[in-house]
Amino acid sequence: MKHNTMLTIASLPWVAAEDIESWLASENLAADSIKVIRNHETQESKGFAFVEAPNADEMQAIIRRFDRAPLEDRLLRANPAQPLSPKAGHPLSRPKRGPG
Repeated sequence: MKHNTMLTIASLPWVAAEDIESWLASENLAADSIKVIRNHETQESKGFAFVEAPNADEMQAIIRRFDRAPLEDRLLRANPAQPLSPKAGHPLSRPKRGPG
C-alpha cells in the first residue's frame, strides 16, 4: 500500500507561489508534482499549493524545512494534505444517476 505523500504549503506570498520548485531544489529536496491553487477568474495564486513528494521521507523533510519558515512578512505552513471529503451540496457529491 502506497503511503500518502501529498502535502500543502500555505501562507505563500502571492509572488512566491511559482518559486516552490526552485526552493525545493535549493534545499536538495524533490517533488513529483506541484499544483499552485489559483483563482479561476483572475488566475492569481490563492497563496497555497499542493506538493506530491516521491516518498514519505521526502515529504517529512519538506515539512520540516518549510513549516513555520519565514518568507517576506509571513510564516509558511507545511502539513500533510487532508483527504478530500464530499461536502453537502457540492456538485461532485451528488449520487450518479443511471440510464433512464
